[in-house]
Amino acid sequence: MKLEESYIDVMGIRIRVARKPGTSKRPLLLFNGIGANIELLEPLMQSLKGIECVIFDMPGIGESEVSRFPMRLKGLVKLSVQILDHFNYGHVDVLGVSWGGAMAQEFAYRNPKRCCKLILAATSAGAIMVPGKPTVLMKLSNPKRYFDKSYLKDISQHIYGGQLRNDPDFMEQYTARVRPPKSTRGYWWQLYAASAWTSAHWLHKLKQETLILAGNDDPLVPIINARFLHSRIVKSMLVELDCGHLFLMTLMDEVSPLIHDFLNSSLISDETASVH
Repeated sequence: MKLEESYIDVMGIRIRVARKPGTSKRPLLLFNGIGANIELLEPLMQSLKGIECVIFDMPGIGESEVSRFPMRLKGLVKLSVQILDHFNYGHVDVLGVSWGGAMAQEFAYRNPKRCCKLILAATSAGAIMVPGKPTVLMKLSNPKRYFDKSYLKDISQHIYGGQLRNDPDFMEQYTARVRPPKSTRGYWWQLYAASAWTSAHWLHKLKQETLILAGNDDPLVPIINARFLHSRIVKSMLVELDCGHLFLMTLMDEVSPLIHDFLNSSLISDETASVH
């Protein structure tokens, strides 16, 4: 099913939005990783049969216009709420991956009645996180990977780990979907938005049922960060995956049913599971 794309003006910025129709009682709002365009999460959305999905390119990323001034996560959450209002979405479930996981946490915290269920993938509590190796973080902070696909292929196995270490097919699938940001300014704005941000002091206040997904071979976000999130979020379940940072792509056949079942289930238990 082809995504329905549109461009809307939000807070004075032209934002590209994509939606996938579905029959679910609530739409799933997705927040992508840093510098990542809509196309990177499209396969996951398509795999979630019956789940209505909505996603947008962050300001300055993909096909969205760059904002004149940077915003913190609080401002970007406000922008996302206005996007939901534009399409008359009320209650939503929220999924955030990597940098988008911080967005998802902030959204859930600031909109406790609107956000029903929360999915956090390959992410952390922000500034207090246990970081990956400095060499990996240096490669991540360089937007060159979005403008030079040869460079991206050279470094992907080192920054993402998992199946990208030795499977050229996954590497090709990933790089084929990458679109360069509108400008490097959009990428720097995203780095600024999450700089010095942390959810550690209010994670225990989150009331949403939360599914936490993490790879045990993630050079960017070591799995200990997911275990910390699990220890602090009251109604949470942690699933540890035998994979790297991009498991939403490389383990999609295993992860998609987990997400689908979680969104359609009743209360979850406080537990940890493993998928190999």
